[in-house]
Parts: sequence; structure tokens; C-alpha cells
Amino acid sequence: MSVWAIGDIQGCYKSFRELLDKIAFNPEVDRLWVAGDLVNRGEGSLETLEYLYSIKESVEIVLGNHDITLIAAYYGIKKSNPTIDPILTSPNAKKLIDWLRGQKFLHVDHKLGYCMAHAGISPEFDLGMALCYAKRIEKRLQGSEENVKKWLKKIFKDGVNRFDRESNKVDIDKYIISSFTRMRYCYNNHKLDYDQKGTPTDILREKGLKPWFECENRKEVELKIIFGHWSTLGFHHDENVLSLDTGCLWGGQLTAARIDVDEVEIVQVECEQAQKPTL
Repeated sequence: MSVWAIGDIQGCYKSFRELLDKIAFNPEVDRLWVAGDLVNRGEGSLETLEYLYSIKESVEIVLGNHDITLIAAYYGIKKSNPTIDPILTSPNAKKLIDWLRGQKFLHVDHKLGYCMAHAGISPEFDLGMALCYAKRIEKRLQGSEENVKKWLKKIFKDGVNRFDRESNKVDIDKYIISSFTRMRYCYNNHKLDYDQKGTPTDILREKGLKPWFECENRKEVELKIIFGHWSTLGFHHDENVLSLDTGCLWGGQLTAARIDVDEVEIVQVECEQAQKPTL
């Protein structure tokens, strides 16, 4: 048995299956971790979801911002687009959306020594806090359809970039879901910046903006954190984190990392550009 973690697929189904072939993934014996953003922008979002659903017993998934947007579009809260329309009009739409609603925001495996969240873990959270807060928003998303609709409408209003236990419940939920799915940069006071999306530079660091995993006094997380979401950061591997979004959607690579071995094995496939980056 082998365990592979894969970065953002975003509907690039052809590249995804090519990568699975390259690593000889066998769902009967192997495990697959997917770091969120399964859908949107790529041409095979429906096929990606249908395939992952078909091997759901062999997959660990964390939700990304695009996956949450898909769920919101299903409930009429966000606009659809041509790449997710096939999901929303599929006869299997409800089954797929209900399955997606049942996925995690944080996956933890103490035996392997890894955890996984789409954008990472907030500098404000240790592992216990992160698990607690992930379960909190998972419970919200897995509630009755009526309650989920009401909750998503509130969540998609203004984001929250500071963690405050004394805030109202909605603002706390906004911070939790934003940190797990949208975070890239933070300031030394742990305020998050959701607007800056570029590659980390010395100029940004001089302005006080650092990648969240470099933030001073970040609470300790004893497991290595696997994340995606940040295509301009690309592949990054150090003693604390493993970043796997290598820009498949933009004509980069789709990356898999074998994580059940002493030395992480990296396998990539080149991807056709599905969309051009917006300026």
C-alpha cells in the first residue's frame, strides 16, 4: 500500500488521470489525499468529482474555496459558470454535492506524521484548536439544507482576517473557513491578508507580509502540514510544510507526493493551460 497526496486539480481531469497512471495508483490497495479545489475552471470538473466519488473509500479530501463555491452555486447563493454547470445539471448533482458537504476541512494522520488543509493552518491555531474549529464548520456544512443555505449566505459576506474568540459566532465561522481555504499571507500580528496572491518576495517581507507558515510566534503544529491553494508559491517542502499546488490549471504541473516513505517521493505531469491568469 502507498499513500499519495495531490495538489489542486481544479477540474483538470485529463492531467489528474495521467498522474494517477504515472504513480500506478490502485484504489483497491492505495490511499489518495487531495488538498482541495477539486473543481472549477478546468474542463473536467464533473468527471473529476464522479471519479473521486467512485473511489471514495480510498480517498481523503479537504475542501477548498472553489469546492465551497460550487456548493453555494448549487444552492443558488453564488453564480455558476460553464465549468461547473455540468455538475449542477447532472442527474447526480445532489448525490455529489451531499458527498462534498460531508468532506473535511482538516485531515490528520498521526501515524504518518502529516495533516492536510487546503490553504494551511492559521498561525493562531495549534493542532488541537485547528481540529476543533474544523469540526465546527464541518458540522455547519453537514446540517439540513435549509440551515446550510442560511449559513453560506452569511459566510459569503465580508471576510474576517483576525481571530477573536469574543466575536459573534458568524464572524468566528468566517475566520475559520477563510483561514482553512483562502489564507496565503499574514502579518506579524497574525492578521491575514487575502488579497495578495503573488510569489513571496523580500519586498513583501519588508512590508511585513510573510507566508503564513513563516509567521512569527505561529502556534506549534507537531505534524507536517500539506496544503495547496497557492500556485504562485508552487512546490515548497521544508520540515514544517509541504505545498503541492503547482499550477496545473495555468499550464504548470500537477504534483503528487508519496508520504508513507521516509524520503518524500515527488511525481509530476505537465499540464495543458486551461485558463490564462487574470491580471
